[in-house]
Amino acid sequence: MKIQHSFSLYYSLLLLFLATTAILISPSHGALGKCNPSDYKALMNIKKSLNNPYELTSWKPNTDCCEWYEVKCDRKTNRITELSLVRSSSVGGLSGQIPSSSGSLPYLESIVFRNYKNITGSIPLSITKLKHLSSLDLSYLSLSGPVPNFLNQLTALTYLGLSFNQFTGSIPPNLSELKNLVAMDLSMNRLTGSIPETFGSFPGPTTLHLYLSHNQLSGRIPKSLGALDGSIDLSWNRFVGDASMLFNPYHGSAYYIDLSRNQFEFDLTKVKFPMSLIWLDLSHNKIFGRIPDEIKGLVGLQTFNVSYNNLCGKIPYGGKMQSFHNTAYFHNKRLCGPPLMGCKNLNA
Repeated sequence: MKIQHSFSLYYSLLLLFLATTAILISPSHGALGKCNPSDYKALMNIKKSLNNPYELTSWKPNTDCCEWYEVKCDRKTNRITELSLVRSSSVGGLSGQIPSSSGSLPYLESIVFRNYKNITGSIPLSITKLKHLSSLDLSYLSLSGPVPNFLNQLTALTYLGLSFNQFTGSIPPNLSELKNLVAMDLSMNRLTGSIPETFGSFPGPTTLHLYLSHNQLSGRIPKSLGALDGSIDLSWNRFVGDASMLFNPYHGSAYYIDLSRNQFEFDLTKVKFPMSLIWLDLSHNKIFGRIPDEIKGLVGLQTFNVSYNNLCGKIPYGGKMQSFHNTAYFHNKRLCGPPLMGCKNLNA
């Protein structure tokens, strides 16, 4: 009987100890304030995965995560909707990988990890659970490997920013399935291959701002890109052939076109420019023909460069054409007129 009584007493004390420990470890909802307990748990796991960095000192145990820095809490639902970690000083510094716990914040609309060169690895598959995610900015990091095919599952995405990383391989064609995408920035990586043919047939808005500069992309660009209304940067790649389809006078959102440092080869003479252009760089290609006279009508044009091509004829006079430095027209053997030399002896 004494043995049985002792066992019962021991068991009761054990249950009391476990209950007390649970109270100490698991914060009460009151201690968390407005913070949802599952969001609190996910954020604490993120902090642990990132080795408890200086940037997350406001993420204190048993406090209201809606009051923490680097996150935003929706006032109506009290759920975390934004996670934004941007290095703006030399103090601190995140290291490790993008935490898989980021996928355990189901109401996230925006994720930003920016300017942390000690963030390595790849994008975790767990983010495909974020059905409300509209903005994914993972730039100025050291992410590597291929751009994941599973990103097409982020169906609410409007912005995808993966610039200034070390991604390799080709661009996944299925990214064109992102029906709400408005801007994609894959610049400053090590991507190879060509632009997928599917990129001219996004199912959503026809406006797509596409930034692919400073990669190792090559080949001809899809003719279907001409159907898109948006700005485009293909500079510092190895593209060849015709790019004239990118110029459409009815593209009202095309304020930026940069095709420089490629091997594009087409006749500029009949190109019609969108009136919205403020930046046009065609330098260092094999473009031939004349500069269309209509370019004088681009009243908002602030940057213009057609140097290092095979252009000929007289530079249109008027508009802003003479306000650009003569280096904007350099190294076109048969191009003449202000701000270059006159055309008398150039057989223009």
